[in-house]
Amino acid sequence: MSKSKPKFCVLGAGHGGTAMAAHLALKGFEVNLYNRSEERLIPVRERGGIELLSPGLDEVETGLGTIAVATTNAGEALAGTDIAMVVVPAFAHAFIAEQCAPHLRDGQIVVLNPGRTFGALEFRHILNEHGCSADVLVAEAQTFIYASRATQPGQARIFSVKNSVPVAALPSYRTNEVIEALRVAYPQFVPGDNVLKTSLNNVGVIFHPTVLTINAARVEDTHGNFQYYLEGITPAVARVLERVDQERVRIGDALGVGVLSARNWLFFAYSAAGSDLHEAIMNNPGYKGIMAPATVMHRYILEDVPMGLVPMVSLGEMLGVHTPTMRGVISLASALVSQDLWATGRTVKRLGLEGLTIQEIQRLVMEGEPGLP
Repeated sequence: MSKSKPKFCVLGAGHGGTAMAAHLALKGFEVNLYNRSEERLIPVRERGGIELLSPGLDEVETGLGTIAVATTNAGEALAGTDIAMVVVPAFAHAFIAEQCAPHLRDGQIVVLNPGRTFGALEFRHILNEHGCSADVLVAEAQTFIYASRATQPGQARIFSVKNSVPVAALPSYRTNEVIEALRVAYPQFVPGDNVLKTSLNNVGVIFHPTVLTINAARVEDTHGNFQYYLEGITPAVARVLERVDQERVRIGDALGVGVLSARNWLFFAYSAAGSDLHEAIMNNPGYKGIMAPATVMHRYILEDVPMGLVPMVSLGEMLGVHTPTMRGVISLASALVSQDLWATGRTVKRLGLEGLTIQEIQRLVMEGEPGLP
């Protein structure tokens, strides 16, 4: 890999993928773009790239980011690239892993942006299941680096860029390799401890599915015409969130991973303090004006339950950590959307963790081997 100018493949041409591909291209990197369907690629080919808008952001160059290859063929997209940036909803990670498995080569790096909950573990497990023997380094970001939208065909807008995003490799002792490779394009990426910590610090799992599930009647009655956080989270709702959060923290404790409580996360992320979770949420000016989804058929349930709550519950219960509140939210959310979200979720079996002890999981994450130390 050329450390000065790695070649990127962006997998996913949605809101995040188009923004990332355009931004990387405008930074001077060669970029290939992959998408499952042709529809979003046609305007990119017609323009020769993606027009990037970023009003008010001096640090983001605007203009047409030239895309070298825009294709529905994963092999063509990955050919000759050094870093593959996966920018799709978490429920599509498995599909992307299957598509990439035959085409990955030694030395390539795959980064999930973000991994959500245990995304890197699932991705690596699927590569193994599909016979990928290449020395490929899989990593995950704790959150997505941009707030962005695909504003129209062949055009994207970046609203903000995060100052710091933890990234962890699987195994964790190779994290610095990933950071060094990414830093020429993204100095905002910093080393995360390991993929257990980046996954368990996914606080969207706390704020998204539970609040939407409890507010289902209000969402359907008003089509989301209320402030999601400031009106949708009353003291009673916050008490349920605290129960869900306590279960998440206990799973981290069982694995030897210290994770921030949701209340402490609000303080560190937004300087929003409070004597309890409800007060901290109400004191967060960043939540002002954020409206609720217009329907329960939303990623807050369709993605965050199977790719967030399910893996936490599945792993927690395997380790003897009781998670009754999380499991209750999964059941209610499944009923709301008429889907068995457990059946489609990331269970320990799908993560390749079934039957492993805590020590074996720790060794897998730290060193890449599940054997006992």
